[in-house]
Amino acid sequence: MAYSDFEESPILVLGANGKTGRRVSQRLSALGKNVRACARSTEPRFDWNERATWPTVLAGAKRAYVTYQPDLAVPGALDTVSAFFDMALANGTERIVLLSGRGEEEAQAAEQALQRSGAVWTILRCSWFMQNFSESFLLDPVREGTLALPVSDIKEPFVDADDIADAAVAALIEPGHENRLYELTGPRALSFAEALECIARATRRDLNLMPISADAFRAGLLEANVSREETDLIVYLFTTVLDGRNEKAADDVRVALNRKPGSFEEYAERTAASGVWTV
Repeated sequence: MAYSDFEESPILVLGANGKTGRRVSQRLSALGKNVRACARSTEPRFDWNERATWPTVLAGAKRAYVTYQPDLAVPGALDTVSAFFDMALANGTERIVLLSGRGEEEAQAAEQALQRSGAVWTILRCSWFMQNFSESFLLDPVREGTLALPVSDIKEPFVDADDIADAAVAALIEPGHENRLYELTGPRALSFAEALECIARATRRDLNLMPISADAFRAGLLEANVSREETDLIVYLFTTVLDGRNEKAADDVRVALNRKPGSFEEYAERTAASGVWTV
């Protein structure tokens, strides 16, 4: 295929309504790229659980940003993404950028499947997003003023979804990221209490962290009508992944983008100014 055909072919973005997929799509569109942003609610429609939806979104796409919903750690994810990689390669996709999970053995198995697939690959290995406090299950508790969570003093180098999106775009359209694995984190690790203090300062509000048991946390999520599958995943992230294995910050935002990663303080100030935490 000629270089111009590669450049003009659609770039597939899966999870286009998600925290990173939305940002990747917006950045690519702003750069004038031909973007095919797909999710269960788009046209063409993409659903990980309905393989009949896969060929249409893959048709003609030479590059793809892949995020698996709900998470690569869930049962069955490895078989599903492996089948997708095989179909993508068979349909002519050449480059795949995969959002993976830092500290998740199941996610690393999916990484290995991509590396064996024959695609030109880039892996973005991430854990806790800063945006979980503003675009996900922690938003309402922040607005209410109390976060009841099964946490200790373990620290996490929360990563900005904007940094993930910038790295994904670079890997999709720029040379130099081929067959590279990047661990993306913020510049330093914070406990959940310290992260909440940053948000409290930025919003000029009193916010409280209330440690609770994992069982009580699970019950609260189910009572709030969070699906059982998503509840299991969230509890897994708190009780298994948040055990200190990811405390050390990585330097790969700088390696991938030649700049420092965004800090939690910067995220908190920017997000507070948007008004999303306003009660």
